[in-house]
Amino acid sequence: MMKSITKGVLGAAAVVCAAQLTPAQAWEPTRPVEFIIPAGPGGGADIMARTVQGIVTKHSLMKQPMVVINKAGGAGGEGFLDVKNSRNNPHKIVITLSNLFTTPLATGIPFSWKDLTPVAMLALDEFVLWVNAEKPYKTAKDYIEAAKKANGTYKMGGTGSKQEDQIITEAIQKQSGAKFIYIPQRGGGAVAVQLVGNHVDSTVNNPNEAVAHWRAGKLRPLCVFDAKPMPYKDVIAEGKSWGDIPVCKAQGLDIEYLMLRGIFMTPGANKAQVDYYIGLFQKVRQTDEWKKLMADGAFNQTFMTGPDYVKWVATEEKRHHDLMKDAGFLATK
Repeated sequence: MMKSITKGVLGAAAVVCAAQLTPAQAWEPTRPVEFIIPAGPGGGADIMARTVQGIVTKHSLMKQPMVVINKAGGAGGEGFLDVKNSRNNPHKIVITLSNLFTTPLATGIPFSWKDLTPVAMLALDEFVLWVNAEKPYKTAKDYIEAAKKANGTYKMGGTGSKQEDQIITEAIQKQSGAKFIYIPQRGGGAVAVQLVGNHVDSTVNNPNEAVAHWRAGKLRPLCVFDAKPMPYKDVIAEGKSWGDIPVCKAQGLDIEYLMLRGIFMTPGANKAQVDYYIGLFQKVRQTDEWKKLMADGAFNQTFMTGPDYVKWVATEEKRHHDLMKDAGFLATK
C-alpha cells in the first residue's frame, strides 16, 4: 500500500515538473487571427498589415489563417474600441499608427493605449512633402513661397482630421506663414490619388503611400520630416533614391515627425501569448518580402518590445498631447 502511494506521489510530482519545464511560448492560436486596421484601405497601415498577412500565409508562419479587417470609422476609433472590448481574446491583434494617440485626444472617445497589451514596434514611418510632378516646384522652399503668394487658397490633402497629417500641416503653417485649406481623406491611398489628379496642391504622405505614383512620374517628393536623410540608396524615380530627398529642416521647415507602426493585443493577454506574436513578427522581419517593403517604403527599421516599447509609447502620447494642444485640436470637455 505504501509503495503504491509513493508511486502515485512521485507520478504527480513528475507531472508538476513537466508542466514547469514547458516553455512559456508554447501557446499558439487555435482559430483564425483577426488583424484589425484602424484606418482605410490603401494607406500605410493597410499596406503593412496586408504584406504581413501575405508573408505569414506564403511562408506558413502560423497554423491558423490571418484575416485582415479595416475598421476606420471615427478616425480609427471603431477599430481601437473593438480591440479594447475584446478582453482575453488572443486571436485579435491591431496595427497602430499615430491615431493611437490622436483619435482619443481629438474625439474624447473612452480609449487609451493603456487599455491594450503592447506587443512590438515593427517600424517607424517617415513623412514626405509631395507635390504633383507637373508643377514647377523643385524644392520645399519654392513650394512654400508659392503657397504664401496664393493667400490661403492652396489645398493640403491628408488622412483624417486632427490626425498626424493635419498636425504636420499646422506646424508648416506656423513656421512658414503659408496658409492651407486642409482636405481630409479616409486613407493615405486616397490622399495620393487626389494629388495625382490635381485636386489638392500638396500632401505629407508616407513614402509607401506615394511611391508607386513617384515611380510613374506623377508625384515629386520635396523633403522628408526627419532629422537626417533616409538611408536607402536604390534609385526609385527621376534618377533619385529616398536618400536623395533633403530633410525639411534644410529647406526652412524645422519639423520632425515619425509615426509608429506597432502591434498591440487585447486587454488581458498573458506573457505566453505576447511572446508568440513577438516570435511571429521576428520571423516576418527576416523574409525578403518584408525587407522589400522596408526599402520600398523607406521605413526607419527600429524594432522594440517589452519595457522599452512601453516607455516609447508613453513618451509619444505626451508629445502628441503637446502638439495637439498647440494646434488647438484637443477635445473639449
